[in-house]
Amino acid sequence: MKRIFLTLALIATAFLITAVVLGLNIGGLYFPDSDELNPETQSQISTHMLVGVGALVFAFLVHAISLTYFMGTGRWIEETSNAYSLDASFHKQNQKIKYGTLPGSTLCMLLLVATAALGAVADPATPASLDGTLGMTSAQIHFFTAIGTCIINLIVNFSQFVAISKNANVVEAVLAEVHRIRTERGLPV
Repeated sequence: MKRIFLTLALIATAFLITAVVLGLNIGGLYFPDSDELNPETQSQISTHMLVGVGALVFAFLVHAISLTYFMGTGRWIEETSNAYSLDASFHKQNQKIKYGTLPGSTLCMLLLVATAALGAVADPATPASLDGTLGMTSAQIHFFTAIGTCIINLIVNFSQFVAISKNANVVEAVLAEVHRIRTERGLPV
């Protein structure tokens, strides 16, 4: 699971960074010295929005996979511990690791949604505006939120990877204990 999660987290991070870079490369909305809309800029905005939504969905997927992994291994550890009368410490370790990742995942998901919402407000075609809030334009607020979201998402993904590694050690310890018990009882391993 560690390699799979690491690969997915790196792809999600690259996807988020690509969305930021595409957003930074958006040109002026109008042709210079004209009131005519620049179709190239409109195309850049559309591409940025599509890649941004794709990055949001993929980053959500990575956090959901992490949560699903912890739910699945937690249930397996609990049932295996009950079946083999193992020490409750295995399940407690798993729960501590699992619940340690939830706040970061939740924060990232909220930031991803907030970044998308602020991006919608920053769209020049939207009548809503946050211009003047904190002395910035809507686009600047969206940009700084996007950068913060990328950084926090990277940190949380790293902490999830560390948690998955720790949880893998708990799973290995449970497997070793089950192997020992089955060997003592003369059962097939």
